[in-house]
Amino acid sequence: MNAPVYRLLIPVLAGAVLAGCGKSAPLPSGSSGAVLAQVSTQGAGGLSTKNTTRLGGADPATNAAAVARAVYPGLTASTRPQAVVLVDEHDWPAALAASALASAPLGAPVLYSEGSSLPTISSQALAEMHPTGAAPAAGAQVIRVGATTAAAPAGYRTSTLAASEPAALAGEVAKLVSRARGVAPRQVIVLADDAPPALVMPAAGLSAESGAPILLVSATAIPAASSSELAGLHQPTIYVVGPSALSSHVLAELAHFGPVKPIGSGSGADAEPVGNAIAVARFADGAFGWGIHEPGHGLVFANLNQPLDAPAAASLSASGDFGPLLLLDDSSPTAQGSIPGTSISPALAGYLNDIKPAYSPQVPPVRSVYNHGWVIGDEQAISAVTQAELDTLLETSPRATATEEPSLPLAE
Repeated sequence: MNAPVYRLLIPVLAGAVLAGCGKSAPLPSGSSGAVLAQVSTQGAGGLSTKNTTRLGGADPATNAAAVARAVYPGLTASTRPQAVVLVDEHDWPAALAASALASAPLGAPVLYSEGSSLPTISSQALAEMHPTGAAPAAGAQVIRVGATTAAAPAGYRTSTLAASEPAALAGEVAKLVSRARGVAPRQVIVLADDAPPALVMPAAGLSAESGAPILLVSATAIPAASSSELAGLHQPTIYVVGPSALSSHVLAELAHFGPVKPIGSGSGADAEPVGNAIAVARFADGAFGWGIHEPGHGLVFANLNQPLDAPAAASLSASGDFGPLLLLDDSSPTAQGSIPGTSISPALAGYLNDIKPAYSPQVPPVRSVYNHGWVIGDEQAISAVTQAELDTLLETSPRATATEEPSLPLAE
């Protein structure tokens, strides 16, 4: 693996603030100032704007490490996680299910291994976060999920969640979530593990935000492991992400285990990844879900062709400004009617305009609410032009008068 370019923003800002105060922050035991500086370096493509912050680089491991360090800088006792999740980037179902471990109270960010090897960026991020140990996982600092054979670096307490097939592994993750919370969940998220990955990517952030574990089915059947887990939860509310990927038979069978609530219509625009992600961001059922219909929120943007960025970014949905995942498609933006020169679809542009902050003479911008976007990956994933247009769509602006309607900003 080529050495990735590291683009982590938060440690740079922290260092600048401390330098301005004439103080220096002590590093965690065993950490290295040289390593911290190296991991913090921003390179080409690391642009951040007034309303967006770019995290990551050219591969899933770098993106996961960037998010983990932004959420857990590891520079103080309160910014160290209890545990870090280690999952093989070749095991998509395991990564998706592991997103639930980013939820409170465990709050464990995801790092990626590459089969039997642990990328340098993952190892460095783990060292700098310096996890304290999670009591629900027998004090483990590293929780290995799935078929990964990568060993954690020496000196870390490690536990492993493993199973013979994806549905059973998701059940093991759900059990750990229950132990961490001290009570069995009353809501679960169900999706098809054979669905197009882009369609179920938003489930990672929703699980992290809500604490509802992800259980896996197929398009046509409910595996025995998932049936057993659902039966043991005694009529939980079942939220289905990507309902268009499930047959009517499976939806009917799920109803035997509890009330089933599909997120989105499962047809039309909601059956496509971009529209489905917007439906997840809009959805609320009582206290469950984001229900974002107004300004004043964090939002996470990822390329729908890079599904591993969803579990990597899950910690941003469970902390800070708690942003839902929204998707961009770089395959052929102009042909799809997107804003010219960007990968922002008309549907996404419309949604961002719907929740765009605005101010009036009676409420000046300093008293307005604000939106903020986290942009995951380098410029090959999300271009600088797209990021600039996102910045415009997120910007607070003067409120339109009765005779002035807001217009959709277009790239030059």
